[in-house]
Amino acid sequence: MDAVIAAGRTLASLQVRPLLDPVDNRILLCHALGLNRVGLITQSERLLSGDEAARLSALFARRLAGEPIAYIVGEREFFGLPFEVNPAVLIPRPDTELLVELALDRLASGAGALDMGTGSGAVAVALAHSRPDAAVTALDVSEAALAVARRNAAANGARVDFLLSDWYAALGAARFALIVSNPPYIASGDRHLSEGDLRFEPAGALTDHADGLAALRRIVAGAPAHLEAGGWLLMEHGYDQAGAVRALLDGAGYTETQSWRDLAGIERVSGARRP
Repeated sequence: MDAVIAAGRTLASLQVRPLLDPVDNRILLCHALGLNRVGLITQSERLLSGDEAARLSALFARRLAGEPIAYIVGEREFFGLPFEVNPAVLIPRPDTELLVELALDRLASGAGALDMGTGSGAVAVALAHSRPDAAVTALDVSEAALAVARRNAAANGARVDFLLSDWYAALGAARFALIVSNPPYIASGDRHLSEGDLRFEPAGALTDHADGLAALRRIVAGAPAHLEAGGWLLMEHGYDQAGAVRALLDGAGYTETQSWRDLAGIERVSGARRP
């Protein structure tokens, strides 16, 4: 499909016969022209200038090539908050809000929480924003990801301590009442890695380059040294991994092992308590 948009076209003409999915079309129009949805309606007869047409053409071409909308506009909403995103971090997804909800239900007043592999900071910032009394720490092995996460915490007024660490390596003797993680869990060679938005997202945040359970095993094995007695470990995982993750938790001696389903009915998060 040709993404070239000519100057002199009205905004209405770009919406009556959109070049993209109507939602994508609207988002890019608003982003390129600095308008909100109301502005698109009230200025429907506005004519595009040459600069605006060129800017829109470039954005539409990127989307037609498959680049995720979130990377094009540089932002994605998560848990009701705006998050900066770029190719250094995964795009936050609604499914992960379940992890935040479960964590909030188990986080006592003033308790400490750790988010492992924080990426954009979505989970940690959502926790800290919802519970200003909590002491939230977030770590990642990527300096580029941590830079994004710090900006997101500042933009949303959330107090989070960020740490550069390869999983538990830099934590020392620190302990927390709650550990959460949305780690890489796609198996190496999975066809989904070469489809859709995943083609553009950081591979190291998607796959463990093994069987999909390598990162989850490390988290399960290392958590007891950093969980307070009775503390919860909660992990997001793949649509078909709940049974395997529960087995890891049971085998490591955790208690109250269980899985929770997302809005699509898929077992998306599993967790347990340290005895």
